[in-house]
Amino acid sequence: MMEPLFDVGQCTDKGNCRPQNEDSCGGDAQLGLWLVADGMGGHEHGEVASQLAVEHIAEQVRLGKSLEDSIRYSHQIIQNVSHSKGSSRPMGTTIVAVLFEDSRYQIAWVGDSRAYLADQHLCQLTRDHSLVQRLLDSGVVTEEEAKNHPNRNVITQSLGSTEMKSLVVDTVNGDLKAGQKLLLCSDGLNGELSDERIYELMNTPDTAQDLSERLVQAAKDAGGHDNISAIVISYPSESLNADETMVIKRAGA
Repeated sequence: MMEPLFDVGQCTDKGNCRPQNEDSCGGDAQLGLWLVADGMGGHEHGEVASQLAVEHIAEQVRLGKSLEDSIRYSHQIIQNVSHSKGSSRPMGTTIVAVLFEDSRYQIAWVGDSRAYLADQHLCQLTRDHSLVQRLLDSGVVTEEEAKNHPNRNVITQSLGSTEMKSLVVDTVNGDLKAGQKLLLCSDGLNGELSDERIYELMNTPDTAQDLSERLVQAAKDAGGHDNISAIVISYPSESLNADETMVIKRAGA
């Protein structure tokens, strides 16, 4: 068995139009955990909410909690902090996180931050918690209409929100294979770039750091109307022998 062979890169930028960056990225290679959080635009202290989410989810995973339970815990923390600040509107954030055990991964998310798998093509692994996704699911709008829908930025789930009856944390599991790449991103990336363009930028042998920076710069060049964040996790096939296996063990495992 070998040491972890992930190549990981991350990049975040406030974009061209926002006065500050309310996105937060984080990761812990020992845990096999990486996260992207998008603080709620227009809400007070959105940057605080995204930072709290990243920090407290990682803290809970270190304590042995499941990824889903860790996300739910951060939801409560954000609500408590928001209440203590006396905010006129609750602070909030989306989250998308991936947690590895060996080569197996679990992705969990709340809101419209996304995870993609790049292999022979680009596959969206997450499903947005958004009004437009509901309209798509019910057949009210087409994929093309959804791209320019006036309410495309309205999300139906977020950490810290007090307007929901219950928090929905969706999950998906998979196995990262040699030659594949995972992308975690805020909607400032996929809102500017098509799936085809994202795949074109990722389908190179460059380092994960180079890829994350290139993706963010491309989103800025395409308009950069929102904060932009990208984490690329690559399992490079050229560095492996046929009998080599990637291993990630969480601390204490």
